[in-house]
Amino acid sequence: MEHELHAVYVISVAAELAGVHPQTLRIYERRGLLQPARTTGGNRRYSNADIQRLLRISELAEVGMNLEGIRQVLELEVHVAQLRAEVAQLQRELAVAVSVVERSGRFELVPLRQSVTVFGSRPSIFRRDE
Repeated sequence: MEHELHAVYVISVAAELAGVHPQTLRIYERRGLLQPARTTGGNRRYSNADIQRLLRISELAEVGMNLEGIRQVLELEVHVAQLRAEVAQLQRELAVAVSVVERSGRFELVPLRQSVTVFGSRPSIFRRDE
């Protein structure tokens, strides 16, 4: 994964890999769709992850989505990925907790107060006179 984030491509190479004009990359950056790394001299450097993002932007543009719509979709995709990671983590934690309970052999139930209620009558817990 780390090699995906290593910014190595200059703008012309990144544009060629993504199949777009270098000026398009500058526009995407101004619109907040892309944030390439910068050298100490201020030159843009693109990573493999940036190239993948550019390809996704191209896919969305090909179906007629405007740049603001693309930006929102990309944000939502990042959010969904974060939520999926959270769900996966919670599932792992739940599996560990269930495993601990199963190994302990203790399956305690919390007792509930039971009562019979006739349909149409008010249960005793709602009566003021008791």
